[in-house]
Amino acid sequence: MPWLDWISLFVRWFHVVAGVAWIGASFYFIWLDNNLRTPPKWKQDKGIKGDLWAIHGGGFYEVAKYAYGPEKMPETLHWFKWEAYTTWLSGFALLIIVYYFGASAYLIDPSVNAMSPATAISLGLGLIFGGLAIYEFACRSPLAKYPLAFGIGLVALVCVVSYLSTQWFSGRGAYIHVGALIGTIMAGNVFFNIMPNQRKMVAAVADKKDIDPAWGASAKLRSVHNNYFTLPLLFIMISNHYPMTYQHPQNWLVLIAIMAAAAWIRHFFNLRHVGTTKPSILVSGAVAMLAIALWVSWPQASSIQPLSHNDALPSSAMSANTAAQPDLSVPTSEIENETSTVVSNETVASLINTHCVSCHSRTPTDEIFKVAPLGVVLDSWEDVERFAPQVVRRTTVTKDMPFLNKTKMTEEERQIIARWFAQRQQ
Repeated sequence: MPWLDWISLFVRWFHVVAGVAWIGASFYFIWLDNNLRTPPKWKQDKGIKGDLWAIHGGGFYEVAKYAYGPEKMPETLHWFKWEAYTTWLSGFALLIIVYYFGASAYLIDPSVNAMSPATAISLGLGLIFGGLAIYEFACRSPLAKYPLAFGIGLVALVCVVSYLSTQWFSGRGAYIHVGALIGTIMAGNVFFNIMPNQRKMVAAVADKKDIDPAWGASAKLRSVHNNYFTLPLLFIMISNHYPMTYQHPQNWLVLIAIMAAAAWIRHFFNLRHVGTTKPSILVSGAVAMLAIALWVSWPQASSIQPLSHNDALPSSAMSANTAAQPDLSVPTSEIENETSTVVSNETVASLINTHCVSCHSRTPTDEIFKVAPLGVVLDSWEDVERFAPQVVRRTTVTKDMPFLNKTKMTEEERQIIARWFAQRQQ
């Protein structure tokens, strides 16, 4: 459905813009808070706890942080919340458009776990909001008072979710659901904790009442969590372009390892902001990423065979008399006249073999693509039926596949695929 592609485009575009605004603001305020310096005495007498001078865009800026609050609440007070809310809303909309509307292609992998779209979507939502509930419960429990224990528990939660998602969904669907959980936790931190505590602080200052230190401490803790989640989440956002990660046999371990390395590298910059520079963290993080790349890309033996004649045929088309079946190695023009109004499954299987399987296979033979692009594999007829809407759209509507038309698919062959798919809809 072309209209769905356009909706997906605009929502994805907006999601990226909103995400840049949210992460940019988050990184800026963390840097700002860590670079505040003790102000001169006259500023301290006015209640200013720290200040900072900066130059940008041809002008000087003076930033001050109050220990309590200003003597009079300003008429205009800027809040930073909609960056988080719009990022989450657009991201969740994208999850629905791509992975829930297209569950049979992008969320469900029968070779991992055969299930109905309704079951897969229910499991996905349960994973996201169940994980959020566990996180919120832990943050509000006495465990939050013990940072090390809480950190271990949070890592364990992410590891369990990563494993479960890869046992339930396709590799690509699994990664995006881990990312959706992390993004939901981050937006939840803003909605459930940071903003309510800031409202309490503003009300207290306006009424000249004491500020409960727990409000700021709790909000600061959630901000720290969001800070360390940022780089892992950014990786997941772009991971669908790199199938060698989510299609790896131990894809859940690959995900955990990359997220851990990303958080460790983020730790280097957090320390640097407060004046502590430890190059060993950055170097060890880079070494870890290199080790992960070598591990993931190391050649592996595979028992997967290319699409065979019998595999290409649906079970309903199988016959005891195999001699009566067409030879799929014969050119399409000899199997079926291009003007025929009825297109057989055998004909389409032959076209897939000829034009698609060199790249879209569990064991690609293409010189460039060593992993199936976007995780789309067409080794068996079950695979072809699973990705049929995507194959038809990319070969007959947008016509951007085969890639650069390397296998020289003709317009007549594209029309054959289009007619075959139209037959299926009748």
